[in-house]
Amino acid sequence: MNINTEWYRAFYWTAVKGSLSRAAEKLHITQPAVSHTLKQLESQLGGQLFFRTPKGVVLTKEGEVLFSHVKQAFQLMEIGEKKIAEMHNLDSGEIHIGASDTLCKHFLLPYLEQYHQAYPNVRIHVTNRTTPETLALLKNGLIDFGIVNLPAADGRVNFRESQALHECLIGGKAYAALAEQPFHLEELSRYPLLMLESGGNTRRFLDGYSSSHGVTLKPEFELGSIDLIIQFVRSGFGLAFVAREYAQNELDAGTLVEIPLIPAVPERHVGIATLSGTPLSSASRRLLELLP
Repeated sequence: MNINTEWYRAFYWTAVKGSLSRAAEKLHITQPAVSHTLKQLESQLGGQLFFRTPKGVVLTKEGEVLFSHVKQAFQLMEIGEKKIAEMHNLDSGEIHIGASDTLCKHFLLPYLEQYHQAYPNVRIHVTNRTTPETLALLKNGLIDFGIVNLPAADGRVNFRESQALHECLIGGKAYAALAEQPFHLEELSRYPLLMLESGGNTRRFLDGYSSSHGVTLKPEFELGSIDLIIQFVRSGFGLAFVAREYAQNELDAGTLVEIPLIPAVPERHVGIATLSGTPLSSASRRLLELLP
């Protein structure tokens, strides 16, 4: 049965208002237009829906049956519209983010705290993965956006540079003497080296940096997070590359020392990854506005 949904809208408001003229005012159309629409609906359904009275219109038995169902449909639509409005106003909604443990702790967490205070009814889900894994989640539609380590490239993903990161060579107190003079990259082979496990963007970036200067990095320890590396270095297990921004507290406290490396590691950035051509929810857009 081919019935225009606008016919049901005219039927609904005529029943609610009990008057063709008041229904016409609500729908911003003329009374004859409402009358014509109702006649089309009655013709299509094969029965009269209203009794005309001097005071307006009254539903027939058939009209009452139809109204009971149409009323539910319009109430559900109103609920849907309210839910959408709540999501736009950030009174509800969800955000799914992908980020590594390190990026979540050292970059994202302060902004999530600020966001949660402003919009406590928005649920936040964070999936901790490496940059390549985060990009895979994004392309599979499992997260709204990702916080990744740049450089990275993917034809389906837009990348926005955010916070700058400055990799430096660090050691514990046992290596404090190395901080007193320039340290050449090729000298690293003489000391135990700690690095992140292979497969992530940070490890790939550092391997690329060293190989571009004719040096192959051979770590004695491969660990799963920057925080673990910092703990191991602080305990005297060796040297490590760590973004200065992630170890600043320990450097300021003197529990770690920065060793002046020649050549210096190039600057890199935290990146915000979104899927090309895919619109973001209001909740996600608002959080991205907070990120630098």
